[in-house]
Formats: sequence, C-alpha cells, structure tokens
Amino acid sequence: MTALSEPAARAVPATGPVGRSIPRPDADAKVRGAAVYTVDLAEAGMLHAAVLRAELSAARITRLDTSAAVGLPGVHAVVTGADAPALSGMLVVKDQTVFAIDTVRYAGEPIAAVAAETPEQAAAALAAIALELEPLDPVVDLDAATAPGARLIHPGWADYEAPAEGFRGGNVAWDARLEKGTDEEWGWAFAAAHQVVSDEFRVPRQHQTPLEPHACVARHSGGRYTVHTSTQFPYSIRGRTAELLGIRPSAIRVIVPTVGGGFGGKLDAMLEPIACLLARRSGRTVRLVNTRAEELATAGPRENAVLRLRTAVDAEGRILAQEADVLTDNGANSSGETVICAGLPALALGSTYRIPLARYRTRVVYTNTPPTAAFRGVGGPYVVFAQESHLDHIARELGVDRRELRLRNVLRAGEAMINGQVLDDAILVEAMESVERRAPWNQERPAAPGKLRGKAVVPLTWLTNPGPGEASVSLSDDGTVLVTTAATEIGTGAVLTGVRQIVAERLGVHVDDVLVSAPDTDAAGFDNGAQGSRTTYGVGNAAGQAAGELREQILRAAASMMEAAEADLEIAGDIVRVTGSPGASVTLAAVSAAAMWSGGPLSATGRFVAQPPEFDSGCLIGSLFSTINATSSHAHAAEVEVDPDTGEVTVLRYVVAQDVGRAVNPAMIAGQVDGAVAQGVGYALYEDLRIGPDGQVLDQGLETYRIPTALDVPPIDLEILESPLPTGPYGAKGAAEPPIVPVAAVIACAVSDAIGARLTDLPISPFAVLAALRGSAGGTGS
Repeated sequence: MTALSEPAARAVPATGPVGRSIPRPDADAKVRGAAVYTVDLAEAGMLHAAVLRAELSAARITRLDTSAAVGLPGVHAVVTGADAPALSGMLVVKDQTVFAIDTVRYAGEPIAAVAAETPEQAAAALAAIALELEPLDPVVDLDAATAPGARLIHPGWADYEAPAEGFRGGNVAWDARLEKGTDEEWGWAFAAAHQVVSDEFRVPRQHQTPLEPHACVARHSGGRYTVHTSTQFPYSIRGRTAELLGIRPSAIRVIVPTVGGGFGGKLDAMLEPIACLLARRSGRTVRLVNTRAEELATAGPRENAVLRLRTAVDAEGRILAQEADVLTDNGANSSGETVICAGLPALALGSTYRIPLARYRTRVVYTNTPPTAAFRGVGGPYVVFAQESHLDHIARELGVDRRELRLRNVLRAGEAMINGQVLDDAILVEAMESVERRAPWNQERPAAPGKLRGKAVVPLTWLTNPGPGEASVSLSDDGTVLVTTAATEIGTGAVLTGVRQIVAERLGVHVDDVLVSAPDTDAAGFDNGAQGSRTTYGVGNAAGQAAGELREQILRAAASMMEAAEADLEIAGDIVRVTGSPGASVTLAAVSAAAMWSGGPLSATGRFVAQPPEFDSGCLIGSLFSTINATSSHAHAAEVEVDPDTGEVTVLRYVVAQDVGRAVNPAMIAGQVDGAVAQGVGYALYEDLRIGPDGQVLDQGLETYRIPTALDVPPIDLEILESPLPTGPYGAKGAAEPPIVPVAAVIACAVSDAIGARLTDLPISPFAVLAALRGSAGGTGS
C-alpha cells in the first residue's frame, strides 16, 4: 500500500502581498456573468412585489381602499401605512415612515404595496387600489422653502425624535455652523481687506446609477426575517428596517450577495421594510426590485445645493476671512445621510487652505422632492467646486496667477485646518509638485484651430470614514484562513484584495489561501458599511489585529508539535518552519488538526474604531461631523478644449496625485481613481437629475439621464503618493472616495479659463458654455 503524503509546500513570494497588484478573485465570475446578484435570486413559491407610489409631490390622502386588490387572483398580501406607523431616520431626525400616512410629501412616495404570484398580477392589484389625493402646493425650491411664511412640509417637526434641540425648525431639518473669530476680528479683516469677493453657486442632483438597482428578497419564519439584499451596509439595513417595523434588530438577518454597485446610494433601507411586511403577511418569500424609473425617482441621489461665498483677501491673495451660506436639499425626509453630513461643508471649505476667520452655515432643507442620500464624496464635490471657482475669481480680480494663489494659501504639515485640527502629515505642496512635474503650469500648448484651451489645478485634503468595524479570522482544517466580516465588497476590491492582502501579510500565508465569507449579520460582528473609503482602513485594521492574534496561536501550537521555541518559528505560505531551517516544518493543516483536539479551533477577533483627532469644539454649533479622520492630500490638474460654436467641452488631459498612506494594491487604487474621475466628469459636464416645478423627477431612464461613457473620459495620469498613517493598516488611508471630490472643480476652472468667463452652475452643458460666452446672466455668476 502506498502511503499518502501531504502536498508539497508552495513557494512563498520574495515580497509580502501588501504593495502588490494582486488580481481580485471575483473578476472571472463577474466577467463571465456567473456572479449571483440579488436580482438573480429566486426561490420556489416566491411572490413578486410591486409598490403603489404617489403621483403628486404634495397632497393629503383622502381615500385609500385596498379591498378590491385583496380579492384579485394570485394576490397574497396588501400592506399600507396602517401596517407600519413607526418613525425612523438615518441616525438623526426620525421623520420617515415606510408608507405615506395621511400626507404625501414627494412624488414616488410609497403608499401601498402588494405581493402576488406573478408581476402581472401584482400590477393588476396596484391598479385596483382606490386612492384619492387632495393636492397641496408643492414646496420645491430651496430659497422658497426657507422663506418666511413657507408652507411647512412637516408641521409636526418639533415632535420628531432628534439627538439635540435648537438646530432645526420650520423647513430646516438641521442647521450646522462653524464660527471662528470675534466680531472685532471680523470687522478688522473686512476693513483691512484689499478685495472682498462674493459668488453664488448652484448644483443639481446627481444619481449614483449603479448597474444593479435596489433589490431584495425577504422571508419570515419562526418570528424572524431573513433579507437578501443589495446593500453597502448590512447593519444599517438591519437597524433601520427594525426601527421602521417596530421590532428588535435581532429579529432581522441580513445577507448580502454580490453587489452590482452602490456609490453611497445603497447605505439606507428602502425596499427592505416593504418586502418584510409583505413576507410576513403572505407567509411566502417575496422579491422586490426597483425599475430603472423607480431607481431614478426614489433612490436617494446626491443632494442639490446653493452655496454663497464671501471672502476678504489681502493684495497678494491671502485669505483673511471667509463667509459661507450653504443650503442643501434634504428632500421630503431624513432617510439619507444629508443631515448627518451637515457639518461637512464647513470642514471641506476649511481643510485645504489657511483660513484665519470663518463663518460657515449649512442648512439642510425639507422640500417636496424625493429624499437625498449619500453619493461618493458626500457633499465634497460641490463644496470644492464652489471654493475653487471662487478662488479663481479672486485671482482674476487681483491679477494673481491662479496656481500661485493656491500655493500662498494651502496648508502645510503641522498647520491647523478650520476646526483647529492639526494636519500632521499634510503633503499638499508635494501633491501640487507631483502634477507640476507631469503637467507644467507654464507650458503652453496651442489650441486646435477654432478651439479654446484652458487649464486648472486644484489641491485637496480629504478624509477616511472612522466608523467602527469587527472581523474574525480562523484557521480551517485544510490550512486555509477564513475572514468573517460584515464588511461588504461593492466592487472596489477593498475586501477581496485589500483586507485579504493585509491578513495574508500579517500571517505570512498565500493570499489565495485567505477566503472571505459573504456578509451576514447573524455570523459577523458590526461593521459600519462600505462608505467613505473606510473598508481597507477600518476592517483592514480589525482583520489585521485578528490575524496577529491568530498568528500567535498558530506558532504556539506548532512549537508544541515541533518541540521548538515560538521565537524560532515563522509562517511561510502553507507551512510553519524553523527560521533558517526549511526542512524542519509542519503544515498549517496539521497545526489546525492538532490544535482542534488539544486546545480547540484556532481563531481570533479584532475590532477597530478610529479615535477622533483633537480639535476646537467651541467653534462648532450643531455639527455632527466635527473632524475629518485619517486625512490624505491630493492634487488634480486638467486641460480642456472648448468649441466656441457648439459649447462642447473635451477633457484633453487629466493628471492626479493621490496620497493613499500605503498602497496596499496599486492596481485597485488606479481602478478606483479611473472610476471616480469618470463620475466626476459626469457631475461636471453631463449629469442633472432634473426636478420639475411640481416636484416630479423628469428623468425616467438612462436615455435622458446622461452619464459619461468611455469616450468622454480621458486617460488618467496617476502618481500614487505614500505618506503612511500611523493608525492605518501598514500605513494605509482611504483611497476610493477622494478622487471624485476635486474633479468638477478642476474641470469647471479649466473651462472658465478657456472661455474667459465664470461658470457658477453645474453641469457645464454646451448651453451654459454658449450663454457664458455671450455674456448671458444664466451662464455666469453675479
């Protein structure tokens, strides 16, 4: 009989996994169409759900009768607001119900839902529901909503639960302020100013437009709900759904299949509470998927906003003081992150440049429009667009070179941003120098015949989301390593490359031998979701910590097996060996087996939450976002060409310098920069989720909602800068979110440079360019 032998050990790479462009393991399945998304899920006996949505944006519900729908063939459940009266809201103001109750506040608001054997039967049931509405005058415009005497969209706002009082009222869902400097200092600054410049900017809504719309499959059994859903944040879905249904969070289990894109739009519960209600009422599994029209009309886009800036500068363009009044559109309720991020505009305005005195105010305003939510960059793109366009205006007024103006004001390492937080590792000047080497500012390239050419450069300080996370790492019986976490892989590679590489590096094993479980709130501890570039940073820290503890357990068990000292052992791929003596080794599979029957399975759990940096809390009023964590430094430069006859803008060249702390996977970072710049180009030039005067979303599909294609985005010249963060895993900072933030700003400034006129609204459509060229008031600022 031939003895069975263990497989030969595989060679260990000369360098560790961190810092290498390791391919992502889900690429093959996604390219071949084999990946299973939520929209692909089906079960025997599954029902199909449909939602009756309001056609008016403001109305009283005078009649709602579902009796005819209940008796139709194939219909198993009909639910309304009477089945779910509880209030919820994304962490802050509790002002939302699952369905409209008594009052409709936006077109598309759910009023009732049905579940039937077929989609056709569900549609017939919706048509049978008797609904009568008494129209109200919609409040759509931000200025109109905040004007004295405006109709209150939430007359009972004072009764809504909120974490603090005094920061809301009327149609203002939240009011956040940053005030730095005394009245005397302010009086001196404006009296001594060489120039005072004012501008107003307006930006539209931008939709995340993931390829996979919101989708979920829910069932109810044994007093608990199980929800399969396309989400970035399983624990948010669990908590918000429980709150809206008036049950304990532990009564809900959330499982996440492959996610077909999110970009911030899949952080909040939208369809899940409805599907759960129908599943319980019917006793069957229920599938609910948004149509593309529903996705555009109801699924939480980036908020539209109005920004008014006023800045005092000296003769050389150094900022003495700055005022800002920002209005952001909350939509009809606080189901998104718009209220949470009310303090972010102030930090975005004051984190890149030295601003001695500031008075910043941000009001999040209720309107009779669909609620807004997070989109990659959470407010940063429009704030930076306004600030940078405003600085270009100042430079032109003073006759100062635009790049030089920025260098005179940009923060250096060791200086404090507007909230008193010191930027210890700021490398903004180095980032500016990086783009300068590749795209020299004074190097003039002639425009094509009949075309206009312009350029711009923009520096940026941005954050990494500090939210908490947990991860467990265990050694399986075959010697592989399993990472169990609720962190969700939404396409960035943060989990399937970044976290795996960190665990493999910490343990010394092959990356291919590190597996990651699907997110499941019953199996994994809390994670704060795939948002704000926090996954590699936060979950990487937690998983790395767990891997460190597991490594100690493995070496301890192996030392006992080999009768060697732990200090003399190392993990090398799939074996544990005596350092310097490759022949003296034992496989990880053998270590797992031996430990199983001596001390038990080998596993460890790590957890991480970033500690807030020191800051001046006295300058902030009502801000729920008081610091920016794990800051990184960036610079973007763009060169554009404009056709003065058609107004068409072509981005000729795009250069990026991005500080990532430590590049865990350079190829994944480059991919994220490419995607972010593409979305930024869309925000700058094309995207405008149009809201009509009656509050209706006008864009019903991708035929009219224009997003950029591969032909619209130029090749991107990227240099990755590494300024390691002491608290980051192997020094890593967030990488996926920052590169979208300056794009609209640098493109707008370059177009303005090309045409010699200011542009104060996004997107910069051909019509806006032509209007600016012709001196129309609609194309330029005041």
